[in-house]
Amino acid sequence: MNHVLEVLQTFAVITGELVALFIAITFLVTLLMRRVGPERLAQWLGGSHLKGMVKGAAFGALTPFCSCSTIPVLAGILRAGVPFSAAVAFLISSPILDPFVFVAVGALFGWKMAAAFTVVASIGTLLIAHGMHRAGFASQVKRVRVSGGQEKEYVPWRGLRAELPGAWRESVAELKPMAKPMLIGVSVGALIYGAAPTDLMAAVAGDGKWYAIPLAALIAIPLYMRAETALPIGFALMERGMNLGAVFAFVIAAAAISPPEMTLLTKLFKPTLLTTFATSVFALALAGGLLVPLVA
Repeated sequence: MNHVLEVLQTFAVITGELVALFIAITFLVTLLMRRVGPERLAQWLGGSHLKGMVKGAAFGALTPFCSCSTIPVLAGILRAGVPFSAAVAFLISSPILDPFVFVAVGALFGWKMAAAFTVVASIGTLLIAHGMHRAGFASQVKRVRVSGGQEKEYVPWRGLRAELPGAWRESVAELKPMAKPMLIGVSVGALIYGAAPTDLMAAVAGDGKWYAIPLAALIAIPLYMRAETALPIGFALMERGMNLGAVFAFVIAAAAISPPEMTLLTKLFKPTLLTTFATSVFALALAGGLLVPLVA
């Protein structure tokens, strides 16, 4: 009975933290994006190659999108003439570097670990974007409209007081489609925490296993999780003996590569670019798994 109560308590605490953080951060980001506006955003993301990449990564970090939700935004900024390297930096950083992920990593693993995760992922994002730019992959972009998404008519900023109710409604609306996968992720994490044998986790991906990090990343790819969903699962796995580096490789791969995202990207990227993108992000997951524990 005590064991069941422990699992339920773990589920309730993590769920409460994630829901509160998600709504609060989405609310603030929505207000920020409304205040900036689409034209100023496209203009801001321009500039020199290095500045464009840094700005693209920063914009991705401020937009808590899942990998699939990022694709229509990516199509829009490409049509607006944003440089290719800035667009790629946005595509990579959006699902793994948003403020919610930073706060969630800090809450689950400690703030030193959150800082290390952010540094490694940021540097990796910029290196991938720069490498694709230097290799001339901009010519591999199809630049076509992604079907299935409706572009909203832009309404000018109406003042903070007038914008607050709409931002709140949007933050709640963003939570609704995320509620089910978030609850599933927390449930799996709570069950792993309460039921999975420590010896099995350590044997599969524990410390000293050279294959732990690539194995965790490969397992994560077909799962299609947001980082918010993958984090509590990774935390539970770490509590049961999984290598810390493998946990972070799992989180990055689950958040940034998925079959639905790759399918959508075929409408924007030619096969060579698509393959290179997937391989590069997988390499980032491996690098994160290797470097984050060392940096922290």
